[in-house]
Amino acid sequence: MKATQISRRTALKGLGGITIGLPFLEEMLASTAAAAPQAAVPVRAFNVFFGLGIPAPIQTEGYDGVFEPLKPLADKLLIMRNVDQVRCDQKGINAHFDGASGAFTAEPPDGEARAGGPSLDQVIRRAHHPDGMPADQVPTLVAGTFFRRSRVSRYVHSYNEDGTVAAMMQETPRALFERVFGAVNIADDDARTRRLKLSVLDTVVDQYRLYTGQRSPLGAASRARLSEHLDRIREYEQRAFALEQQRADAPKMPPRSELAHGGAADPGGEGIDITLEELRQEWRLLADLYALAIQTDRARFGSITFLAAGERIRLTGKYEYDGRLVHEFNDSRQLNASGSQGCSHEWWHRFNEKKDNQQLRAHAHMKLNEVAYFLSRLDGPDCVEANGRTILDNTLLTISTESGDGRHNDPKRELSGVFHAITGANGRFRTGQILDVNAEGLDVYNTMLDAMGAGRPLGPEKRDARAIDAIRA
Repeated sequence: MKATQISRRTALKGLGGITIGLPFLEEMLASTAAAAPQAAVPVRAFNVFFGLGIPAPIQTEGYDGVFEPLKPLADKLLIMRNVDQVRCDQKGINAHFDGASGAFTAEPPDGEARAGGPSLDQVIRRAHHPDGMPADQVPTLVAGTFFRRSRVSRYVHSYNEDGTVAAMMQETPRALFERVFGAVNIADDDARTRRLKLSVLDTVVDQYRLYTGQRSPLGAASRARLSEHLDRIREYEQRAFALEQQRADAPKMPPRSELAHGGAADPGGEGIDITLEELRQEWRLLADLYALAIQTDRARFGSITFLAAGERIRLTGKYEYDGRLVHEFNDSRQLNASGSQGCSHEWWHRFNEKKDNQQLRAHAHMKLNEVAYFLSRLDGPDCVEANGRTILDNTLLTISTESGDGRHNDPKRELSGVFHAITGANGRFRTGQILDVNAEGLDVYNTMLDAMGAGRPLGPEKRDARAIDAIRA
């Protein structure tokens, strides 16, 4: 049988322009004589943000402390300590706002609705796709689980050249699923009715049968992989939409998230009550869907947020990791306060390097565990690409937060030692270590951009730049 080659850009297309991206298949590889495997790996860049930060003194404990959840991925990450966001301070404002604005831009905000410049992902996107992204991709995918909404940079972390947000935030699993796999531009009521009666997979059922059936142009291994991949989409769809029936003609109308979002997310800035189970369930489904968008090559650039800058939640529930109880969260009771004063936010304001900071450590540990969950979805056998590396290895994922302290009594210290970690980006960066870079965030970011072939730096033109060669492979 003659080997069939299909394009990496091949997708299953259905009603109203729905496209289902395919996983990597052997048939997508050109022959070694025609193209090197390296050419089949796209450039990708995503910003991963988590709120409230990790105080710099706690970072010195490495994997013996709050970094523990990242240890299984240690060889995939370069953790950078002593990164100072010195250009991000705005007089009279605190790091919840200006530190979060500086994450991935290294610049202070420009008002309350704009960053001071572009974010890493967008500089790289424009360098590699100056004429725009292919039509079957989401140009920039921005999503997150967050509740505090004042000031955009608390939760959005992808910005255009002029500092405006690069894409609309998708803050529920349902919205993210629709954005990636179910975006339908149809005007008439009959078409809308049909759409509501069909799952995303049902719209491509004929192509599904072709590619997985006996007459498929694919080999047995690829047919099995594609079948498993589409089954996973069905699973995520059912989780996102809470479908109680699998019949194509009668699923229930997709419900909205049960958690408070939008204007109800943080009424009056006083915070919300939420259990660890509720938070994890929402985040992990969103993280699964975001990772699936990357796996199917529906998105190559964007940002994902786990809890906003200065997030105000009153968390309850037992937090277990690796078979042991790390902490039992009950913020309001342990703080002996209600409203905003009873939120986990307060543990950062109470940070004292001479004490054990038990509650703060537990919250930071939990956040990195959820970040690690997302990263792990891009690793493993089902994420291996043409060059033999996983999507996690090949992609630039920049992980950061808002502050290196949390107390609002010294903004310079608050924006010093901000946690950063990056992945290898297809061998461009020296992973497998924890490095004290002792450098400005702007220099770190510009070194990253140079390695990614961005062709331009961030920051003032006449600024004396310093290359941080220690991070480059």
